[in-house]
Amino acid sequence: MAAASSSDSDSGRAESSEASSKWLDAHYDPMANIHTFSACLQLADLHGDGEYKLVVGDLGPGGQQPRLKVLKGPTVLSESPLPALPAAAATFFMEQHEPRTPALALASGPCVYVYKNLRPYFKFSLPQLPPNPLEQDLWNQAKEDRIDPLTLKEMLEGIREKAEVPLSVQSLRFLQLELSEMEAFVNQHKSKSIRRQTVITTMTTLKKNLADEDAVSCLVLGTENKELLVLDPEAFTVLAKMSLPSVPVFLEVSGQFDVEFRLAAACRNGNIYMLRRDSKRPKYCIELSAQPVGLVRVHKVLVVGSNQDSLHSFTHKGKRLWTVQMPAAILTMNLLEQRSRGLQAVMAGLANGEVRIYRDKALLSIVRTPDAVTSLCFGRYGREDHTLIMTTRGGGLIIKILKRTAVFVEGGGEAGPPPAQAMKLNMPRKTRLYVDQTLREREAGTAMHRAFQADLYLLRLRAARAYAQALESSLSPVSATAREPLKLHAVVQGLGPTFKLTLHLQNTSTARPILGLLVCFLYNEGLYALPRAFFKVPLLVPGLNYPLETFVESLSDKGISDIIKVLVLREGQSAPLLSAHINMPVSEGLAAA
Repeated sequence: MAAASSSDSDSGRAESSEASSKWLDAHYDPMANIHTFSACLQLADLHGDGEYKLVVGDLGPGGQQPRLKVLKGPTVLSESPLPALPAAAATFFMEQHEPRTPALALASGPCVYVYKNLRPYFKFSLPQLPPNPLEQDLWNQAKEDRIDPLTLKEMLEGIREKAEVPLSVQSLRFLQLELSEMEAFVNQHKSKSIRRQTVITTMTTLKKNLADEDAVSCLVLGTENKELLVLDPEAFTVLAKMSLPSVPVFLEVSGQFDVEFRLAAACRNGNIYMLRRDSKRPKYCIELSAQPVGLVRVHKVLVVGSNQDSLHSFTHKGKRLWTVQMPAAILTMNLLEQRSRGLQAVMAGLANGEVRIYRDKALLSIVRTPDAVTSLCFGRYGREDHTLIMTTRGGGLIIKILKRTAVFVEGGGEAGPPPAQAMKLNMPRKTRLYVDQTLREREAGTAMHRAFQADLYLLRLRAARAYAQALESSLSPVSATAREPLKLHAVVQGLGPTFKLTLHLQNTSTARPILGLLVCFLYNEGLYALPRAFFKVPLLVPGLNYPLETFVESLSDKGISDIIKVLVLREGQSAPLLSAHINMPVSEGLAAA
């Protein structure tokens, strides 16, 4: 009976946890034999039929036999071999022609292979680099049999240790050979020209001139020789080239290439470099205390994971916003975007078999897996809009579907009270001073309360006087009504007799726009003349600063000035919402005349 009751309780607990989970278990195959990372996972409608498929750049077991796999549901739809290990995969639109089917780009070694309808379409190879002149001279001597293989090895080793330009692949392979194999290698390759070829380390896409989801995009490549290349989507020519102090490993891009864009590159030296349009060198640098293991852009904030088991958030100018410590090492990161609810969050796969989802520094959910997750991808798969795809360290494939009724709530990933609540506080022992102070508060409690109230009233009085003085001197007046949260700031420019008056009007509400406002000027018509005494204000979007400009002409030649009063009113109402007094300067032009 006891065993039966315990099994019943375990099954009931499993059913309740499954009912309270935000995810549906769609598929789990521990023997799927998929070995990849997040940069080589892509969800795309490859045939334009609304059926999204999973593109996998598979490294193969042990890094052997790399392949390009396309999955439809849990089954492999197609599979083709790759000449080298894949570095990244991306889907993008190359042209505006119908039907609108995206192209697939796969970076592998020094090349980018472009597929359309899962058929090879184009191959882009990185431009070759100039070889080391000393290395070239040594191989020329070997070609003319003026140097033996052992001397060639010693000279190449010296060049590798001291020269700034790295050796070619041919020389590096030669240095790995045994003495008995060197002569045959030299005879085979001495007639071939030396080629120094770099490889692609990371890749992403950048919109060309429109921000639409199906707009034409450019490919952005990061290379081993510390460069960033932007490729034209039609001709596959290099549109822009940028240099970095180190090798880029993660890229995040926002904006459009023809308008304005920002590019964040996390590099092997532990720094994140920020580049903008027309900049050949980085403009900002974010120095990390550890190596980056992932980089995700959430709205206008960069979230980077480090190998010190922590997540860091930075602005594009390098200001640190927050840091969250993880319970285990971070293996992979990616973006979770739920457009129907306007949610963007960061997914982090940990070495303890957890996938943690964060919005800012708030934990939204925890997904536990049987094995450590090495790659993550979230988006539309098949005909489901919100699908989470994970691959594990052992080559398994996990597919979960987000419930349509699921709502992410801050703190939803932690169950029960926080661990800090169970810790005992180290309370200090009561001292003689503490006991005397307690007795004094008991005896003179009324007098102490009266003194506190008097100081509080005095503080409120001083604050009210300072606020009134700020309103009278027009120091950024703010409307007092909560229904119309406005802020006004006036600036006068010029020497006279014509001044430029700029009113900076701002809607300080969080989400509600304001419409139907008027600006009215009250002034002495004998001293000043304005083109318009009042005008309408456009729609005020929350948080934006709207400059409203007009001109004031001074009519007096006696060198006197006056105050111009600015009123912000609602249409159909006489009581102003906001007012400001502008102390006009003396017109130097008329005074000199």
